[in-house]
Amino acid sequence: MAEDLHWLPAVEAVRRLRDGELKLAEYVEALIERTERLARLNSYISHEPDLVRQSVKNAPKGPLHGLPFALKDIIDTADLPTTASTPALRDSRPRRNAPIAQSLLDAGGTLMGKQALGELSFGMTGNNPVFGTVRNPYREDCIPGGSSGGTAVGVAAGLVPAALGADTGGSCRIPAALCGCVGFRPTHGRYDGRGVVPISSTRDTVGPLARSVADVRLIDGICAPSGTGSAGTVDLAGLRLGVPRGFFYDGLDPDVAAATESALSALAARGAVLVERDVPDLERLNEAASFTVVLYEVGRELSAYLYQHSSPLTLRDLVGRVATDQIRETLESLLDEDVVPGAEYRAALAVHRPALRAAFAAYFAENDVGAYLVPTTPLPARPHRPAGEDRTVELNGKDVDTFLTYIRNTDASSTAGLPCLSIPSGLSRDGLPIGLELVGPDSSDARLLAIGEAVESALPPLPHPPL
Repeated sequence: MAEDLHWLPAVEAVRRLRDGELKLAEYVEALIERTERLARLNSYISHEPDLVRQSVKNAPKGPLHGLPFALKDIIDTADLPTTASTPALRDSRPRRNAPIAQSLLDAGGTLMGKQALGELSFGMTGNNPVFGTVRNPYREDCIPGGSSGGTAVGVAAGLVPAALGADTGGSCRIPAALCGCVGFRPTHGRYDGRGVVPISSTRDTVGPLARSVADVRLIDGICAPSGTGSAGTVDLAGLRLGVPRGFFYDGLDPDVAAATESALSALAARGAVLVERDVPDLERLNEAASFTVVLYEVGRELSAYLYQHSSPLTLRDLVGRVATDQIRETLESLLDEDVVPGAEYRAALAVHRPALRAAFAAYFAENDVGAYLVPTTPLPARPHRPAGEDRTVELNGKDVDTFLTYIRNTDASSTAGLPCLSIPSGLSRDGLPIGLELVGPDSSDARLLAIGEAVESALPPLPHPPL
């Protein structure tokens, strides 16, 4: 019975807890035991079983009825450090919970711990010289994706039924795709972003990960403002879905291509209308705004976070102790010069990003599609390489940039602030998960989640990881 508890869907767990069919202490103990047994995955940075057990005794009543959850370790909590997986913040103890964390606690959730990430939310591979290597539960010698890698691993491995990650350019969806779970990026501004270690306030958002769309909808119902909830159910028959093959479908790993085409065929067989139209000039529009915004904002916003937390650290102190060479080099380049001039940044916000958003809006309106479908990533998880050698991965016989390749299909929608959802679409020949991303119009979150649940129902479920 205890083993079965690890795979309980969050919605079902809440029902059983509410109806008295499941004791919260028993459920939590099963998850603690599994976490300890699978500690080699290195999903958690902070996990204190005695603290969890104590919280169960004092669990407030609420719609989650004690449901266990976890947080990416950039979301502030008063009872556990917020390290952002970087050495300088190892002992950082915020004075209060981030509002988004407090909303889950107030709803009766039980915090299981804080989960590992690519350092300062930049890393893609799960390698960290100080906090260790995060391992993909489907193949432990492979990367989990990033930056919310520990969050995806914890959910996919059955250590916790649901968790909050965060997403700037794909950080919820990419690890969800590589680890075989569901990752949701809400419309920018839908969730409260205060008390979260930032990269870019105009791009960052917290986002839930779980093992089904229904479970993500449950968490979204707690995190989103009241009145923006469920859109009910959606029938695939007659539903128009975009398939923008240009750019998104170029140069795919053969297994990703095959899984995606199989998913599209399954949707068509259920009556979905697949509209093969591209988003015009997408790559150029995104390039004009994407990294310009991030590189201008990151230093300023990390400094502001340190100041707001009364930290004795300066930005230079923080950057000087970054453990991952590539991330430290990037941040050091921002310390002494304006890599992005202010005029370019203002143009990105006032001109280029509005042009990108207008292109997306026109695409959805002119083609009358509720969402478009693309492979979440161009390739599945690749084997871990030693730190310093993981800047590239192999794709179709060539070594390509790890970070840029994995974010290729997720970045433009992030820049535009659109709601996005990654769901599992199949396995590679090596048994590694592959993701299908759905992107909807601005502020169509509830509708997109309903579409996602319908799409999910048409696809075969993944087997649990062979742990």
